[in-house]
Amino acid sequence: MRRLSLIFGLLSLLIVSFLSFRGKSPEQPHGQNFTLSCEKCHNSSGWKVDQSKISFSHDETNFSLTGQHKEVLCKQCHPSLIFKDAKSDCYTCHTDIHDNTVGIECSKCHTTNNWMVNNIHDIHRNSRFPLLGAHALADCQACHPSASLLHFKVLGINCIDCHLTDYQGTTKPNHASAGFSTNCNDCHFIHAFEWGTSGFNHEFFPLTLGHNIQECGKCHKTPDYSSTSPECFSCHEQDYNTANSPNHLNSKFPIDCKTCHTLNPGWKPSTFNHDGPYFPIYSGKHQGEWNDCSDCHNISGNFKAFSCIDCHEHSRANTDDKHDEVKNYSYNSNACFNCHPRGHAE
Repeated sequence: MRRLSLIFGLLSLLIVSFLSFRGKSPEQPHGQNFTLSCEKCHNSSGWKVDQSKISFSHDETNFSLTGQHKEVLCKQCHPSLIFKDAKSDCYTCHTDIHDNTVGIECSKCHTTNNWMVNNIHDIHRNSRFPLLGAHALADCQACHPSASLLHFKVLGINCIDCHLTDYQGTTKPNHASAGFSTNCNDCHFIHAFEWGTSGFNHEFFPLTLGHNIQECGKCHKTPDYSSTSPECFSCHEQDYNTANSPNHLNSKFPIDCKTCHTLNPGWKPSTFNHDGPYFPIYSGKHQGEWNDCSDCHNISGNFKAFSCIDCHEHSRANTDDKHDEVKNYSYNSNACFNCHPRGHAE
């Protein structure tokens, strides 16, 4: 009996020593220096805790209980009952099913309400690779393939890291043989939804208005796209040579088309400043009253010569009546222009 008493004594000593080592004693099960009043969680009927009646607020700690954390039993997070031992990080309680391929801070993607992720685009916006254009429609697994569908290994953010096959397989034009840059966004807009002309960055030569050409081969006659000249005449020599209203060739007009023309389809109106130093034909009474330069410039190739009375011949009688008291009046083109240099009654 004495030996049995000795065994119980030793066991009691060991239990007390262990609890002391863990920071608590039978009288202090929550550890040394725990100052929270017992009645915050317990009542006089027993030590069993009814969580619905606890008056202690977790907001007093550095870990507020939100979402599903409100439903968790205290001992699931505090198994030792020494509350200060509990960690506030996610991975202590939650197994990292992503195997550290997205880091250990769950709150970057998840909330405490559930594990569903509905804001992938917002998450990606704060990453090295925002989802723009066609990338916004891509399936996650197309870029992050894994057997478990839960691994999101860090990928390269350079275009060619994912699009090498596209680069090597493109034949119109052949990117590889032409030595095109492997940095896709040198030529393609990252916010585009297709690889075609609408997704091609042609800002060095804007494809607008008359140059809104959808078929690359109309300008790029060889596989070497860089050999195509941006000069107007290289593409529009035939237009220049056959233009006859006015005749550009005979008149020795400059071969730099943009000297007179905009990119408007049909070459009209030209940007030649006729209204400023010469005669207003794009404004005033003569606006819309002519079709071709030859309507007024009736001597081919000589734009210094012009005719007023060719158009106004039908009103000669009326014109003569209005000018019967004008000194030195003469019904001829030069006389008209001398008195009416802006095309209206002075």
